[in-house]
Amino acid sequence: MVHTLIAGLARLMALLGGIVLCTLVLTVCISVLGREVNDVAHAGYLGPLGPWLLGLGIGPVTGDFELVEAGIAFAIFAFLPLTQLTGTHASVDIFTAGVGPRVNDFLAAFWSLVMAVAIILITWRLFAGMQDKLRYGETTYLIQFPIWWAYAASFAAAITASIISIYCAVLRFTGKRLG
Repeated sequence: MVHTLIAGLARLMALLGGIVLCTLVLTVCISVLGREVNDVAHAGYLGPLGPWLLGLGIGPVTGDFELVEAGIAFAIFAFLPLTQLTGTHASVDIFTAGVGPRVNDFLAAFWSLVMAVAIILITWRLFAGMQDKLRYGETTYLIQFPIWWAYAASFAAAITASIISIYCAVLRFTGKRLG
């Protein structure tokens, strides 16, 4: 029951992270296309069509890099829960390939604990950063997006990652399988 809930939460966060990531890719593509159309229209290659396109306001998406920065931060934290739950972090097995299953189980439990502590510390610092950004009312340069919104989204995903990391560490130290 608990594992089903945890697994569903991890999948939901990964889905949200994927939606945000796909939206960011689309935004960057639209921005690059708009920038190129704008450049070609200004260069005069399109003849009378150029001024018409310029009149439509076709160009890059204002603040695209600001949106990408905020969205990527959220996506990273959104993918962490599923990665932790499935144990699919990048690893180098050359050192552990020759040891027995008990040593590998201990190492998996140890690194799950280290990961849980690291994610909890990052979550704590995200909360502190979010409070600072909210208190000072910081915004992005171009679109005046309140920076604390990005921190809040990442913080929510980091809380989920913290909960799931603790769950994984407890399961591994008690010798239970995650799957």
